[in-house]
Amino acid sequence: MESIGRDLREMQRIPLSPSHVAALRAIGAERHYAAGTFLVRAGDPVDRFVYVEAGEIEVVNPFTDERHLPSTLGPTQFMGEISFLNGGVWSMPMRASVDTVVTEVPRPAMLQLMSEIPEMSDIIITVLAARRRRQLDSHDGTLVLIGEDDDRSVRRIAEFASRNRLPYRSFPLGSPEAESVAKSCSISSDRPAVIFGRDTVVTEPTPVKVARLLGLDYNLVDDEAFDVLIVGGGPAGVAAGVYAGAEGLRALVIEDVAIGGQAGTSSRIENYMGFPTGISGADLLWRGEVQAMKFGTRFAMPRRVARLERLEDGSFCATFDNGRRVRGRAVVVATGVQYRRLPIDRLDTFEGAGVYYAATEIEARYCKNGETVIIGGGNSAGQAAMYLSRSAKHVRLLVRGPSLAASMSSYLSNRLEADPTITIEYGAEITALHGGDRLEAVTIRSVVDGTTRTLSTCAVFVMVGASPNTGWLSGLVDLDGHGFVLTGERIGAPSPYATSHPGIFAVGDVRAGSVKRVAASVGEGSVVISQVWDHIRT
Repeated sequence: MESIGRDLREMQRIPLSPSHVAALRAIGAERHYAAGTFLVRAGDPVDRFVYVEAGEIEVVNPFTDERHLPSTLGPTQFMGEISFLNGGVWSMPMRASVDTVVTEVPRPAMLQLMSEIPEMSDIIITVLAARRRRQLDSHDGTLVLIGEDDDRSVRRIAEFASRNRLPYRSFPLGSPEAESVAKSCSISSDRPAVIFGRDTVVTEPTPVKVARLLGLDYNLVDDEAFDVLIVGGGPAGVAAGVYAGAEGLRALVIEDVAIGGQAGTSSRIENYMGFPTGISGADLLWRGEVQAMKFGTRFAMPRRVARLERLEDGSFCATFDNGRRVRGRAVVVATGVQYRRLPIDRLDTFEGAGVYYAATEIEARYCKNGETVIIGGGNSAGQAAMYLSRSAKHVRLLVRGPSLAASMSSYLSNRLEADPTITIEYGAEITALHGGDRLEAVTIRSVVDGTTRTLSTCAVFVMVGASPNTGWLSGLVDLDGHGFVLTGERIGAPSPYATSHPGIFAVGDVRAGSVKRVAASVGEGSVVISQVWDHIRT
């Protein structure tokens, strides 16, 4: 771990070459900052690239105004965060610790320069990505949560931030850290809170409000036009975003929960080519997101498309659930599937308070040293069981069928059977949930003989069934009897991913007959862009 940390620190300090610096100076402007002057504060838009010519810049703790990190930025280094690529905001304040001279380049001009000099672009993106990884590893950000374990709305923000790889800090109610932060904000430390910097306490916190503070709305203009709208930010949608940007298309990826989709909740994908030791779904899709942003693709989230309409000129209008609209000459449907909500009484009562649909580090913490139940027999359920077994006292996998052979990769089922902390129960289902404010127990029924028993548990993970998210298509395309989008030969369309409506394409798990694998979705998302090109040019 020490060597990994050292490598990360080195990556954050890769210098630009003299020719790169000369190119910066040619289009930038020299600025002087006196010691003690803030160059940026948390929440300011990332509107420029800052190269340090002389002096020193320090990261500042937003709650104390003290130097936050032991290391500083000096000559030959540059300020920047990964949000520079998509026009987000600064997550931490930065200040000149001594009289400092910098070269500043406006963001649009810098992005153009990066597109013209790939070697410089690679260095900058590597450094920015390393800085974000450091923030995530050290839970270092201006977003602070108090009482995550005690409040469902705060917990929801933690899940949103974690799944979207947004840095944040979380402190228990009444802890010294919570008291210190609360005091700086003039609020009580014994009540749950979501805080962004010293001046912003988020009332009635929601992912949408936090996304706005973190700059994730990306300054979309109402009725803004794009070449292609990609609806869904899972493997297929992100891959389509990468290839659309690389081909010069003006693309927007729209995601309603978190970039990565269901794949983003997978703790370890071991059968994706190129990663022999495995990679988490969140990390894989985050790399793809950064790659797409490098090519100019924009992302909008959390935004849900409520309705799609065809306009008189042949283009399409997508209306979000907040009433805002965007237009596209083509649409790629990549909304994937969602786990089915089981018909169990009080299920909605315990969602987020003992019933979950994803197994990430957030949920794993809630299951520490407890009895955990997973419903499902697919790869996602198996990966969740392996991941949760590291923190839970015991993991129980409930499978309604007689075996895992038809639904789970053999390497994974073999590991489950060999793990002493995991029990697989075949022919079993949950029929009731019990508890007060949080889930405390479940009733398990045998589908073979109908016998039931009650089991104490801290969490149930529902990973069964697959319901496509296609209601927003407003009847524009043909669906099969289960709601999946029909494409290609099934409807006599000219290409494998074309739907019954010209200009609308479908890729990934939402497509009828697709192979439900990450690699297949990535392949479909990349290939479909050539068909989008053909449509736009005709």
